[in-house]
Amino acid sequence: MKSFRLKSVLVVLFLSLAVVSCNNDDDDAETPSPVAKAAFVTEVKGPATGKVNDELSYEVTFVVDNACGEFDKISEVTLGTVKGLQVEAKYPSAVCTQQVPAPKKTTYKFKSAAKGTFDIKFRKSETEFITTKVVID
Repeated sequence: MKSFRLKSVLVVLFLSLAVVSCNNDDDDAETPSPVAKAAFVTEVKGPATGKVNDELSYEVTFVVDNACGEFDKISEVTLGTVKGLQVEAKYPSAVCTQQVPAPKKTTYKFKSAAKGTFDIKFRKSETEFITTKVVID
Protein backbone atom coordinates (compact mmCIF):
# COMPACT_ATOMS: atom_id res chain seq x y z
CA MET A 1 0.00 0.00 0.00
CA LYS A 2 2.92 2.35 0.72
CA SER A 3 4.25 1.68 -2.76
CA PHE A 4 0.91 2.63 -4.33
CA ARG A 5 0.76 5.93 -2.34
CA LEU A 6 4.35 6.78 -3.25
CA LYS A 7 3.67 6.12 -6.95
CA SER A 8 0.46 8.19 -6.79
CA VAL A 9 2.27 11.12 -5.19
CA LEU A 10 5.07 10.92 -7.78
CA VAL A 11 2.58 10.83 -10.65
CA VAL A 12 0.72 13.87 -9.27
CA LEU A 13 4.01 15.77 -8.80
CA PHE A 14 5.15 14.87 -12.32
CA LEU A 15 1.86 16.02 -13.88
CA SER A 16 1.92 19.25 -11.84
CA LEU A 17 5.46 19.94 -13.02
CA ALA A 18 4.50 19.26 -16.64
CA VAL A 19 1.55 21.67 -16.48
CA VAL A 20 3.63 24.43 -14.91
CA SER A 21 6.54 24.02 -17.34
CA CYS A 22 4.24 24.22 -20.38
CA ASN A 23 3.02 27.68 -19.44
CA ASN A 24 3.56 29.99 -22.40
CA ASP A 25 4.96 33.25 -21.05
CA ASP A 26 5.67 34.50 -24.57
CA ASP A 27 2.05 35.61 -25.02
CA ASP A 28 2.86 38.87 -23.21
CA ALA A 29 5.37 39.94 -25.89
CA GLU A 30 3.92 42.63 -28.13
CA THR A 31 4.05 42.19 -31.86
CA PRO A 32 5.87 45.12 -33.42
CA SER A 33 3.56 47.58 -35.12
CA PRO A 34 4.05 48.38 -38.79
CA VAL A 35 5.70 51.64 -39.83
CA ALA A 36 3.79 54.03 -42.11
CA LYS A 37 5.56 56.24 -44.67
CA ALA A 38 4.51 58.35 -47.63
CA ALA A 39 4.82 56.63 -51.01
CA PHE A 40 5.27 58.71 -54.14
CA VAL A 41 2.76 58.41 -56.97
CA THR A 42 4.03 57.80 -60.50
CA GLU A 43 0.76 57.69 -62.45
CA VAL A 44 -2.98 58.43 -62.12
CA LYS A 45 -5.43 56.99 -64.67
CA GLY A 46 -9.13 57.70 -64.82
CA PRO A 47 -11.94 59.57 -66.55
CA ALA A 48 -11.59 63.25 -67.50
CA THR A 49 -15.32 63.93 -67.24
CA GLY A 50 -18.18 62.89 -65.03
CA LYS A 51 -21.66 63.73 -63.84
CA VAL A 52 -22.81 65.34 -60.59
CA ASN A 53 -23.07 62.76 -57.77
CA ASP A 54 -21.50 59.99 -59.92
CA GLU A 55 -18.57 58.18 -58.35
CA LEU A 56 -15.44 58.14 -60.52
CA SER A 57 -12.62 55.64 -60.01
CA TYR A 58 -8.95 56.49 -60.57
CA GLU A 59 -6.17 53.93 -60.66
CA VAL A 60 -3.20 55.29 -58.71
CA THR A 61 0.25 53.74 -59.23
CA PHE A 62 2.83 54.30 -56.50
CA VAL A 63 6.30 53.13 -55.54
CA VAL A 64 7.22 51.63 -52.15
CA ASP A 65 10.70 51.59 -50.58
CA ASN A 66 11.01 47.79 -50.54
CA ALA A 67 9.00 44.77 -51.64
CA CYS A 68 7.45 44.36 -48.17
CA GLY A 69 5.61 47.69 -48.42
CA GLU A 70 1.82 47.57 -48.83
CA PHE A 71 -0.91 50.17 -49.37
CA ASP A 72 -2.24 51.64 -46.12
CA LYS A 73 -4.40 54.68 -46.91
CA ILE A 74 -4.79 57.91 -48.85
CA SER A 75 -4.49 61.05 -46.75
CA GLU A 76 -4.46 64.80 -47.26
CA VAL A 77 -1.15 66.67 -47.43
CA THR A 78 -0.07 70.29 -47.89
CA LEU A 79 3.08 71.25 -49.78
CA GLY A 80 3.67 74.94 -49.17
CA THR A 81 0.20 76.38 -49.68
CA VAL A 82 -1.05 73.71 -52.11
CA LYS A 83 -3.31 70.97 -50.76
CA GLY A 84 -3.44 67.51 -52.27
CA LEU A 85 -3.45 63.81 -51.51
CA GLN A 86 -0.72 61.34 -50.70
CA VAL A 87 -0.54 57.58 -50.62
CA GLU A 88 0.72 56.07 -47.38
CA ALA A 89 2.35 52.66 -47.34
CA LYS A 90 2.92 50.46 -44.32
CA TYR A 91 6.06 48.44 -43.76
CA PRO A 92 6.63 45.64 -41.26
CA SER A 93 9.04 46.65 -38.51
CA ALA A 94 11.01 43.45 -39.09
CA VAL A 95 13.80 43.42 -41.66
CA CYS A 96 12.57 42.90 -45.22
CA THR A 97 14.58 40.37 -47.19
CA GLN A 98 12.84 41.20 -50.48
CA GLN A 99 14.55 44.39 -51.62
CA VAL A 100 13.31 44.86 -55.22
CA PRO A 101 9.97 46.68 -55.08
CA ALA A 102 7.44 46.56 -57.89
CA PRO A 103 5.03 49.44 -58.47
CA LYS A 104 1.79 49.00 -56.53
CA LYS A 105 -1.72 50.14 -57.46
CA THR A 106 -4.75 51.30 -55.56
CA THR A 107 -8.08 52.88 -56.45
CA TYR A 108 -9.14 56.39 -55.51
CA LYS A 109 -12.86 57.24 -55.63
CA PHE A 110 -13.97 60.80 -56.46
CA LYS A 111 -17.51 62.17 -56.23
CA SER A 112 -18.70 65.76 -56.58
CA ALA A 113 -22.05 67.26 -55.65
CA ALA A 114 -21.38 70.37 -57.76
CA LYS A 115 -20.56 71.15 -61.39
CA GLY A 116 -17.12 72.47 -62.28
CA THR A 117 -13.53 71.62 -63.06
CA PHE A 118 -11.61 69.90 -60.27
CA ASP A 119 -7.92 69.12 -59.84
CA ILE A 120 -7.09 65.80 -58.22
CA LYS A 121 -3.52 66.16 -56.94
CA PHE A 122 -1.34 63.30 -55.73
CA ARG A 123 2.09 63.79 -54.21
CA LYS A 124 4.80 62.61 -56.62
CA SER A 125 7.89 63.93 -54.78
CA GLU A 126 8.86 65.98 -51.76
CA THR A 127 7.88 69.19 -53.57
CA GLU A 128 5.53 68.26 -56.45
CA PHE A 129 2.09 66.88 -57.25
CA ILE A 130 0.74 64.92 -60.22
CA THR A 131 -2.44 66.74 -61.25
CA THR A 132 -5.41 65.15 -63.00
CA LYS A 133 -8.24 67.43 -64.14
CA VAL A 134 -11.83 66.28 -64.13
CA VAL A 135 -14.82 68.19 -65.49
CA ILE A 136 -18.13 67.55 -63.74
CA ASP A 137 -21.31 68.59 -65.57
